[in-house]
Formats: sequence, structure tokens, C-alpha cells
Amino acid sequence: MKLLLVEDEEAIRAPLRCLLENAGWQVDTAAGVAEAREKLEQGGWDALLVDLGLPDGSGYTVCHAARRCSDAAVIILTARGDESSVVRGLDSGADDYVTKPFRAAELLGRLRAVQRRRGLHPAYRLGGLTVDTARACVLQHGREVALSATEYRLLLVFLRHAGQTLQRGQLLQLWDDTGSFVNDNTLTVTVKRLREKLGEDGARIRTVRGLGYRLEGDVDVQP
Repeated sequence: MKLLLVEDEEAIRAPLRCLLENAGWQVDTAAGVAEAREKLEQGGWDALLVDLGLPDGSGYTVCHAARRCSDAAVIILTARGDESSVVRGLDSGADDYVTKPFRAAELLGRLRAVQRRRGLHPAYRLGGLTVDTARACVLQHGREVALSATEYRLLLVFLRHAGQTLQRGQLLQLWDDTGSFVNDNTLTVTVKRLREKLGEDGARIRTVRGLGYRLEGDVDVQP
């Protein structure tokens, strides 16, 4: 899933990009209105995070441009929390409005909520697995695999971070952000169950001793 982050302050842009990439987004950035417009024209965006105070214009302009050439979800992320700014932002085409300072888990939750409202449900393919997030359905060689809610959410975390070594604490945080209330023991048990249920594809979840786990393989993501 591709996200365009429009923010001119590097001190905010860099850690925010890291947060979003750790949550599974493919992130590109723009530091102003002109750069954002150029990247919007490239197409293929699933979501935008837009600051209002940009050096060469207003974030409202970016919202209008996004609505003209894209069906991406748009969230305004700004320090302006007054009612008139919120209303103007929503009227300019934004789907949601988050004021700074914000909590990381809340921002990620709002992104997921906007995705659901706009029907953005990617499908993941890896080996014999197909995960249809629109139906919350897991297929292996065309046959449905019965997973619990916690197993399904953990599988999504692995798919969104395929190829990355996830430390146990990091994995627990990402898993918890999906709405699962988990602990270290739950993680160990759930990984074991996933491996058993997914068989040859479950074997792709490798233990990295002293650190955590890594899902190996190239994941194909289709919007």
C-alpha cells in the first residue's frame, strides 16, 4: 500500500516515515505543494498524510489536487486544531483530520479506519497463500485455512513486513496495533499454531535466535 507523506519539517517527516514503514506502508515524501502535485500525477497512491503549513502554499491545495486526480484516502495532520481549520480541511476533500501532537497508535488506527471506509482492502500472495483482506479470508492452494482472529492478525503483520527481522517487542507492538491484546507467551504459541496450520508456507516464518522472527519470501500485494 502506497502512502504519500506531505510534510516540510524533516524532524517530523523522518520519524513519521519510519513509523509508517514499520506499519507496512510504502512511503514517499514531499516537502511542499509543488512536489506533492508532481508525485500525485504519478498515480497509484492509496493514502496521503498532509500537513497544512507548507512553504510554497497550503495543504488544502494538496487535498483539492488529490481529489481531482486520485481516489486515495486523505488525512490532514497539523497543529491547527481550531474548528474552522477542521471544517475547511474536510470540505477540501480530506477523509479525516488529526492534530499534532498525536499518538502513533491513534494515527495508525485512523489510517486503517479510513482504508475500511474507502474500501481499500489489499490482497497478499506468498507461495501457495492468498490472503484476501476484504473478506478476511486465507486460502492455501485455493482451499480456505481456518485461522483464529489473533492468528489472522499476526499473519498480516508478517506479510506487511516480509523479509524484515522483527524483534519480539516490535512484533508485539505491531500486533497489538491491529486490535489484538497480546503478550510474549501468546506470541510464542500463536507463531507455533500458524506454522502448523500453514504447513510449507508456515515454515517461511523463521526464528531469528536472540531477536525474534522473519517471514521469508517475496510478497505480492494487489490493491
